Amino acid sequence: MLNGYPSDGEGAPVPPPSRSALDAEAVKLAYRRWANVYDVAFGGISRFGRLRAVEAVNGLPGTDVLEVGVGTGLALPHYKADKAITGIDLSSDMLAKARERVQRDNLATVRDLLEMDAEATRFADNSFDIAVAMFVASVVPHPRKLLCELKRVVRPGGYILFVNHFLAPGGVRGAVEHAMARASRSLGWHPDFAMESLLPPNDLARAYIQPVPPMGLFTLVTLENLPG
Repeated sequence: MLNGYPSDGEGAPVPPPSRSALDAEAVKLAYRRWANVYDVAFGGISRFGRLRAVEAVNGLPGTDVLEVGVGTGLALPHYKADKAITGIDLSSDMLAKARERVQRDNLATVRDLLEMDAEATRFADNSFDIAVAMFVASVVPHPRKLLCELKRVVRPGGYILFVNHFLAPGGVRGAVEHAMARASRSLGWHPDFAMESLLPPNDLARAYIQPVPPMGLFTLVTLENLPG
């Protein structure tokens, strides 16, 4: 089905971008609008996915954790004390809210909060034990590039986690998600995002994929970072 598509650099063909694919400036603009109301507008609906991702991170071996798309820092209070969190986000407006949260709640687990492009970070190779990307895969312009970057900064044997909304394979929900895609630039994410746009076939076959209760609107994906 993917024959003829360009490679992602690892030999796996990359699906064509969604018609609603977002560029970095569109993301920044969208989240500048959302920053002051994000916790109220999206905090509740995303809570189950966020807490499930943090629970998974807390249960994994390793200390140094990269949270990609840290946003306003909603997940930060929930990490165990033995984790050291570095958060990155493309939006300076969202990061300002996250820094306020860290100071207000005296979150000692947070090492740093940095404005950075998740597809091209400034971290050295093998800098982290775990990377978790919360609601980011359907926002970045090139999801496979994001995956390659996380593989680079996570040590071999570490873990990469994604929690995200993925396109339903069909039915009423799938039709609604395709229709919503036209509003993706104002939403700051695209609802018609397929898991195959993120994971090449080999990774998709070995990933641990869990729907997040109660409604399964979000999915948690856990991938061990294989050596080499």
